[in-house]
Amino acid sequence: MIIGVRFKSNGKMYYFDPQELTVSIGDGVIVETARGVEYGECVQGNTEVPDQTVVQPLKRVIRLATEADCKTLERNKKRADEAFIICKRKIEERGLEMNLVTAECTFDMSKMLFYFTADGRVDFRELVKDLAGIFRTRIELRQIGVRDEAKMIGGLGSCGRELCCSSYLEDFHPVSINMAKDQNLSLNPAKISGVCGRLMCCLKYEHEAYAELQKVTPKQGSVVDTPEGRGKVISTQMLRGTCKVQLDDSPEHTLTEFQCTDCCMVKGVCRNRQNAAAMAEERRRREEQGAGDVPQPVQPPVETAPQEETEESAPAPRRRRRGGRRRRKPTEEGTPAPVEASEE
Repeated sequence: MIIGVRFKSNGKMYYFDPQELTVSIGDGVIVETARGVEYGECVQGNTEVPDQTVVQPLKRVIRLATEADCKTLERNKKRADEAFIICKRKIEERGLEMNLVTAECTFDMSKMLFYFTADGRVDFRELVKDLAGIFRTRIELRQIGVRDEAKMIGGLGSCGRELCCSSYLEDFHPVSINMAKDQNLSLNPAKISGVCGRLMCCLKYEHEAYAELQKVTPKQGSVVDTPEGRGKVISTQMLRGTCKVQLDDSPEHTLTEFQCTDCCMVKGVCRNRQNAAAMAEERRRREEQGAGDVPQPVQPPVETAPQEETEESAPAPRRRRRGGRRRRKPTEEGTPAPVEASEE
């Protein structure tokens, strides 16, 4: 038996053990977490689930929230707002290159958390000492990314609606530029990027549908066989399932629309039909020239007599080997120089 609890309106849902309590959706509960005692809202009532779907051991629900707990929660939010202003001022005094995003505190005020963004690593040890001396509690600073910053702050997207990450997305999913290419979207960064500066999360929503449509849609520039003959694909409409083809027998700049299911792609054919025709004409011309040429008999190689060595053609002098014994010049003409015996 479990219940689903969410600590933020757009946060992730966590499972807890209700401890024989009956909790309804929308009720406030006081639960035990890794950060300490926290206040959360129930988003899934008592539900029985298989044991393998739950990570053991489950944290337990301490009690249902009371009016006093709600007042404590409001008081903690005011303290977090004041702590945000104080921390912002301390960052400016220290001259740290960091942007403070938000501040939070646990329900029992045993810890205060500050979230910030920065381009690189920041030495905030002195800042932690200043904050600990002011608030007299445990201080924790966490560096987050720009996507997490947009999720915490919120805002409006280019579509005019609230950001998906701050409204209902629980986790961030990887988004790549290939998703925009598969959907034939403009690759202008200003059009496919969100307020956080990263690729928009909504690029992933329809990617699976486009991936399935690409399997039955011929590529632009490919050669296909249609009910009216062979031609070249000029443009495609994946959502409508149609493509416009330039038929070989039709006049230039005349396009015919077909269903993608009625077109069969021809493999091994050059996409540029003019280049293919030119290559075929060149191949035919070479074959005609090869047929008219008479093969010439092969002459055996002529052997030449060895030439006498001259001063110009004399071989180069041999180089002395490295590490060998160096010869001494003779003292007199015709008498070799004495050789010294080497000591063993």
